[in-house]
This record gives sequence, structure tokens and C-alpha cells, in this order.
Amino acid sequence: MKIRTKLLIYFGAVLLLVIVMFFVREQNTERIIKLHNESTDHYLLLNQLTSKTDHTFQSLQIYVHEPISENLDYYQVEKQQLIELQQEYDQLTKQGIEKKNYLNILESFLEYSDKTVRAVDNEDVEQYSYTLNEADITADYIHEKTLELLNEELTAYQEYITLEDRRISFTKNMGTATFISIIILSVLFAVWFSDGITRTITKLTNAAKEISSGNYTGKDVEVSTKDELWILTDTFNEMKHNVLESVNEVKEKARLAQLLKEMELRSLQNQINPHFLFNTLNTISKTAYIEGAERTSDLITSISSLLRYNIGNMDRDTTIKDEVGIVKEYFFIQESRFGDRVTFHLTIDEDCMNKPIPCLTLQPIVENAFVHGIEGMAEGARIELDVYQWEHNVCIDIKDNGIGMDKSAIKRILGKDDSDEQVSATGSGHSTGIGLKNVIDRLKLFDKDSEFSIESEPNKGTTIHIRLSWTEGDVN
Repeated sequence: MKIRTKLLIYFGAVLLLVIVMFFVREQNTERIIKLHNESTDHYLLLNQLTSKTDHTFQSLQIYVHEPISENLDYYQVEKQQLIELQQEYDQLTKQGIEKKNYLNILESFLEYSDKTVRAVDNEDVEQYSYTLNEADITADYIHEKTLELLNEELTAYQEYITLEDRRISFTKNMGTATFISIIILSVLFAVWFSDGITRTITKLTNAAKEISSGNYTGKDVEVSTKDELWILTDTFNEMKHNVLESVNEVKEKARLAQLLKEMELRSLQNQINPHFLFNTLNTISKTAYIEGAERTSDLITSISSLLRYNIGNMDRDTTIKDEVGIVKEYFFIQESRFGDRVTFHLTIDEDCMNKPIPCLTLQPIVENAFVHGIEGMAEGARIELDVYQWEHNVCIDIKDNGIGMDKSAIKRILGKDDSDEQVSATGSGHSTGIGLKNVIDRLKLFDKDSEFSIESEPNKGTTIHIRLSWTEGDVN
């Protein structure tokens, strides 16, 4: 994690804690204010209900003593205002038995008031005297019930306020504790963070002093966190290794230069002119032919051709025809050595003979099949070389019935094994010094669309497939 990321995470966490503390504090404050407003509104509404009940009863008394239309209208207005306050109280407060009883009392008062008005209109003195008295009693009961409700709610409000005060005090203490914790954690973080930086820089400084004194073999500097300092440390370690490798290379080159000087004279003494070698072989071949040893002459000619082809320029233009020709010479030499123990079979499509191919492609593969596949067989050894067309490819198959190989060996040859084990380029008995890996690499450079595959199982022989793309100009 980068240093900048660490700092951003830390300060982000601190900022988040502060915001949470502020939010909780504001929520508590809003809750107290809301509770206070709701309680105040409720108290005011109860007081208005009581006052409006008195006004309504007074207007009713006025109408009873003087039953005229103006007094009736005044009563109706007061009554309507009381009904509206009753509805407001019904909507504002929660459902409960106390609320239901209180509303029922108000309904009873309104009913007695209406009955009094109707009795006055009917001039029923006895009836309106009774209902007016009941209305007066109900109004007094409303007063008493209102005081009782106010007393209960004030008591509950006081208890709730006490609880909220405790909660606010707890929140305040938590905020103070959190603030102190943030300060302590900030100090600890600063100490830890600065120590991590200075410790790594100290290690790098000491390692640099060792390198400046010529000691390149010291231990690598190690850091536990993957940040910018880790990248710097890794780069420093890599630089030290590169310097050490460069020093070793200089020492090795100096040693090789000295060795080269010592071997130059020996090399000059041991050199043989290739043309002198070929001319000598040709002379021996002609002498053998004159003396009647025709097979010996042919064998020397094959060896001469094989050597001339193998030590030529590797970058020269070559066709499948040339490669097949040198393989035939190789077959002839091996048949002369091993007789009936080994047989060679060629199946060649003449239309493919002009296809260009890298020099020394087929002979190393055939040699590999012989040396590693069938050379140890006492009898029945067989190698086949097939060249043919298939779809838009020129195909070359080299097949033997030798000891074969397992899948791990095939992967190593094809370069698909991630292990550090290396495949030997050549082996005992090779005439070219070129292994399969070299052939595969040169084929890819020559034709990026070429394919090289191996089919083999232990004790079931090996078949190597080469696929080369071709155009009309590649065939006869």
C-alpha cells in the first residue's frame, strides 16, 4: 500500500469519526427540540380545549337566559371552534384509553349543550335546566381531566428529559473519549509511520556504505510493507545484483581473454584447411575406386558431402531437395555401419522439393532419432522420412520405432516446461552440433506460421511433424 494511501485512509477515518460524532450530537439535539415542541403544542392544545369549553358553556348560559338569534349564533361559533380543537387533539395525540375517555367527555359536553339548546327552543324549562346542569358538571370534569392529563404528561416528560439528559451526557463523554483516543492514535500512528520510513532509509544507507566500500555480497535490504519504499528497496537490491553481475562478468572476461591468448597458438597449430580435407577425401575416394573398392569410394564420397554441407554457411539458401539429399548421404553412411540392424525409408513428393527451408533442419532431427531412438536396438530399427502436401502446407514427418520419450521430455524440447532444467543441445554421436531446440528456433525465425510437434510414448517410438506454409512458387 502506498504511503499516500495510508495517510488518506488514516485522515479519512479520523474525519469519518468526527462527522459521526457531530451527526450523533445533532440528532440528540434535534430529538430534544422536537420532543419539547411536541409537548408544548400538546399542553397548549389541552389548555385551549379547557378554555374553549368554558367559553362554549358561557355562550350557552347567555342563550338560555336570553334566547335570541344573536346569542345562538355566538354559541354556534364557540361550539364549532371547540369541535375543531377536539379534532386537532384527536389527530395530534396517540391512541389510548386516556385519550378515548377525554374525547368521550368532550362529546358528552357537546351533546348536553345541544340538548339544552333544543329544550330552550321547545320552551321545556325542566329539560334545559337538567341538561344545562349536566353540561356544567361535564365542563368541570373536563377541567379536572385536563389538569390530570397535564400532570401525567409533565411527569412522563420530566422522566424522558432525565433519560435524554443521561443519553446526551453519555454521548458527550463518548465524544470526549473518542477525541482523546484520536489524539493518542494520531501520536502512535505518527511514531509508527515515521519509524517505518526512517528504519528503511537507515537500512538503505548502511547497505550503500557497504557497496561503496566494495562489499557487494551483503544481504539484501528487506522491508515488510509494499509501498514506495518497498519499490525503492527492490530497485536498490536489483541495482546491487546488477553491479555484482557486471563485476563478475568483467572478471570472467579477463579470465577468458587470458585463456584465449593461451589457446590462440594451439588453435593455429591444430587448424586444418577444409578444402585440404575435402581434396584429401576425394583423392582417397578416387584411389579406392581405381583399386576396385567401389563401396568404400561411395562411403568416402558420402562423408565428404556430409562434412562439406555441415560446415558451410548456415544462412545460405536451402531447399527441401538439398536437405533430403544430405539425409540420403547420412542414411548411406549409417547403413554401411550397422548393416541390417537398421532400415531407412523415404517417401518424397517431388512437387515439394523446391520449398525453401532453413539449412540443416532435417539431418539433425534424423540424427536425433538415430542416436536417441534406435541406436541401442539390436535389430528391427527403422526410420522413415515422409515429405508431402496437405491442404495449404508442406508436411515433413520423421518417424522412428525406438525407445520414445515421456510427456515431460516433449515439453522440455518444445520449451513448454517452466522448470529450470535445460535440454541438451547435442549428444554423443551427432555430426552437426545442432539440437532440436536450435532447429525449432530457426524454423520459427524462417517461417512464423510453421508448426513443430512431437508424438511419442515410452517404448512406442517417436514421430516429429513439421508444417510449413507454402505458395504456388514453392512447388514444382
